[in-house]
Amino acid sequence: MIESIINPLDTSWGIWLVTLGSAWLVGVSKSGLKGIAMVTIPLLAHFYGGMASAGLLVPFLVFGDMFAIRYYYKSLKWEHIKKLYPYALTGIVLALIVGEMISDNQFRNIIGISVLLCLVLIFYRDYSGGPDGFTRKSWFARTLGVTGGFATMIGNAAGPIFNLYLLSMRLPKKSFIATGAVFYISLNLLKIPLHFFVWESISTATLQLNFIMLPAVWLGSVTGKFLVRFIPEKEFRIFVTIVIALSAVLLFFK
Repeated sequence: MIESIINPLDTSWGIWLVTLGSAWLVGVSKSGLKGIAMVTIPLLAHFYGGMASAGLLVPFLVFGDMFAIRYYYKSLKWEHIKKLYPYALTGIVLALIVGEMISDNQFRNIIGISVLLCLVLIFYRDYSGGPDGFTRKSWFARTLGVTGGFATMIGNAAGPIFNLYLLSMRLPKKSFIATGAVFYISLNLLKIPLHFFVWESISTATLQLNFIMLPAVWLGSVTGKFLVRFIPEKEFRIFVTIVIALSAVLLFFK
């Protein structure tokens, strides 16, 4: 069924342009303007359907992460990856178990509310002189890790959650991008065989479309790398905060 929906030979020019723009946005997001690719989730879901769009998007994310790692690898902070990874894997396993038993909309509403609440806490800490100890607590990493792993498997919607964690760690922008890229690519590579063999939301036809659009992801990564050079650290943090908030709101409207 998925092959008939997104066979590159049968896709209309309008949908091709939407997919091309989505691939470009993934590249821009991964290598510079973190989080803006969240808009591609509801956009692709509208044209391809929920599960099919999730399978289509994963290879784009892998390509984008590869380019980001190439640009920023020296700024990577491994300790944050090691802290989150076991909990993210737990979230992926939970998503496989209950993925077909829950409503996408209900789950996204919960994720959106959770992200906004955490963002309020971080905003309070940063701008009101409130305590910041909660972001260093083990429960904070565990909660965001499990929730993020679940969200990334259900609908590639973990961006606001993991970006929220990295934001709370006050990483410099290059470390923020590099650490996120390595973390995401490790999860996304794990998700590809699950999408292919378990949910069947990735097929040879979808992969063909992914590789056709690869130059758009590369061009987006070049664009993002160019733009991020002109954004100071403080403004980068403000930008990420705004995008996380908008991304969380966007989850309510898929």
